[in-house]
Amino acid sequence: MADRTTADATALSGWRRSSRSGNEAGSCLEVVDGCPFGVPVRDSKVPDGPAVVFSTTGWTSFVTALKDRRPRREA
Repeated sequence: MADRTTADATALSGWRRSSRSGNEAGSCLEVVDGCPFGVPVRDSKVPDGPAVVFSTTGWTSFVTALKDRRPRREA
């Protein structure tokens, strides 16, 4: 499946922010888990704007790459 967009992200329900996002009104992405057609992603500051829909494989690869490159926290 090719990545695509949806013009009005409010048409989808179940948006969530990452548990790593703070409570500040910063730059956060929201995703919908369990969609049968992929992983919708939107800007939390523009909830009625567009969403990019990634293939499940593409989203998993992206998240894995981020986790592999993030600095490790000292215990």
